[in-house]
Amino acid sequence: MNKLLTRLFTACAVFAVGSSVAFAATGFSDNYDKAMAEAKAEKKMVLLDFTGSDWCIWCVKLDKEIFSKPEFQSYAKENLKLVEVDFPQIKTQAKNLKEQNEKLKKKYGFNDEFPTVMVLNSEGKKIGVLGYMQGGPKAFIAKLDELKGK
Repeated sequence: MNKLLTRLFTACAVFAVGSSVAFAATGFSDNYDKAMAEAKAEKKMVLLDFTGSDWCIWCVKLDKEIFSKPEFQSYAKENLKLVEVDFPQIKTQAKNLKEQNEKLKKKYGFNDEFPTVMVLNSEGKKIGVLGYMQGGPKAFIAKLDELKGK
């Protein structure tokens, strides 16, 4: 019985430690300044994903159905700099990351409607706002292409 309890406790501890660190979604950075500098140099749009990665069901769907798909990943690599602006409830974040995300929230007028995807030009000007949409990567990419000319 003691061995079983020890194993269960160990498994729970490993899960708790592993799940308490915030990681950006695949292909996303959490460094806004670096992404903006790269976008400017490469003349790419910036996609700010305002997310509640560990509690928002629609944010998780957006990541699973669009952001994590190879079609979107390929498009993003050629056209975008991706920044995750996360407001988790369970995962912990470094103080500087929390501060950055709060500043971005104010700067771009984010109103706590999750998920919100703000699209910026390479100069940091907001050119569009998207959210979860049906149709997978193809529909999402079509909207991004519409914003390219702005």
